[in-house]
Amino acid sequence: MDTLVLLLITGLGLGALYFLVASGLSLIYGLMGVLNFAHGAFLTIAAFLGWEAGRRISDGTWTGLAISALVGILVGATVAVLTEVLIIRRLYERHIEQALVTVGISLAAVALFEGIWGTDPIYTDRPAWLTQTTEILGARIPNDRFLLIACAALVLGGIVLFLRRTRYGLIIRAGVENRHMVTALGIDVRRSFTLVFAIGGAAAGLGGVLASVYYGYVSAHLGSVLLIFAFIVTVIGGLGSLTGAAIASVLVAVLQQFANFYLGGTGDLVVVVLLAAVLLIRPRGLMGKAA
Repeated sequence: MDTLVLLLITGLGLGALYFLVASGLSLIYGLMGVLNFAHGAFLTIAAFLGWEAGRRISDGTWTGLAISALVGILVGATVAVLTEVLIIRRLYERHIEQALVTVGISLAAVALFEGIWGTDPIYTDRPAWLTQTTEILGARIPNDRFLLIACAALVLGGIVLFLRRTRYGLIIRAGVENRHMVTALGIDVRRSFTLVFAIGGAAAGLGGVLASVYYGYVSAHLGSVLLIFAFIVTVIGGLGSLTGAAIASVLVAVLQQFANFYLGGTGDLVVVVLLAAVLLIRPRGLMGKAA
């Protein structure tokens, strides 16, 4: 029983991390039809600069972690906005060019990060409580999982409230349903594009800082690794569906944890098999809409 509880809750924590990255991808594709392969670069630069800020102010404390998170959110949002304004905005409706450019940005960013911070992982200090465990039904759960779950829940709730309770949220939701109709009504949907990129970049930035908490290090390849699972989650959940991304994040992460424990570390393989099954049986994903 304790093993099941441990795997379930740690899977929820990992799923929360996947969701923080996948939520931005899902929103950006849902509104703009842009598969942003540079999303991992937003996460990585936010993780590095958040770590740099936190360790200079109060390393290994809650204050330092809060500063890291704030800097990570701001950096992620800023880099995402600059990417949209300077590059992506010129390539709407040109999907091949979008993919090539964002892949190029991703590869160039990894090389840049390696040139600045080196190729080896940099291990980080965390508040003492996050290195400890809490017993639940006999299972010793690492406390950092609770932080990840809480932050993902706040981000999900915040995005849902924004989409449902604000004017820009209404425009974004309408744009997801029918962008051309919204444009025909005289609303400049493009103004909301930059905002969506900012939200996605902010979520990725927070995810980058929390990834350094989860893994205990930052590295130039941190975003690239998480981006793979974020895309898997986005496809399984349904491209453009935030709810689908949340459900798929939990499903993928929990399945990965159980497979790693019971099937000899085959979690990644099982996730890829799940992705293939979804694409064959339900290509639009769990919550995606039929074409």
